[in-house]
Amino acid sequence: MADQDNGTTIDTQPLSNGADDAPAAGLISQYVKDLSFENPNAPGIFQNPNPPAIDVQFNIGTAQVGEEVHEVLLKIDVKAEAEGQTAFIVDLTYAGLFGLRNVPADAIQPFLLGEAPRLLFPFARRVLADCVRDGGFPPLLLEPIDFGQLYLQQAEQGGAFSVGEVGHA
Repeated sequence: MADQDNGTTIDTQPLSNGADDAPAAGLISQYVKDLSFENPNAPGIFQNPNPPAIDVQFNIGTAQVGEEVHEVLLKIDVKAEAEGQTAFIVDLTYAGLFGLRNVPADAIQPFLLGEAPRLLFPFARRVLADCVRDGGFPPLLLEPIDFGQLYLQQAEQGGAFSVGEVGHA
């Protein structure tokens, strides 16, 4: 179908499958790739009345696994210590497969290192909280992280992308 407007023809027909060359990005799948929980000083650690100090480290990695498919890895390492004793250690690698079609080359890395981790984080956060809770501790609820802003800061500094956070439970 075509509309007429001042002698100009505007084609309003949708393009057929495969003919659309607009940039598109989508989450195909997400999953726990690796998960480890250690509670090396149980049951004694549960007798300690002091809350543990929590050290949380984030790393993001990407790999192209198909012509238009990228895997994004959100790695979260947590170590909790109370009075010099390890309370628990959690190593979580949460992953997502993202399809990218017709995305400009200069937009791929910002998407994979900024937007994709933002989409994965709430699910990884839940897995981590459940894991810590199932280990006998209060759930560890991480604060939201602005991965896009962190990517921009690290890109400006010319460094590798990783995030660190230190706090207390």
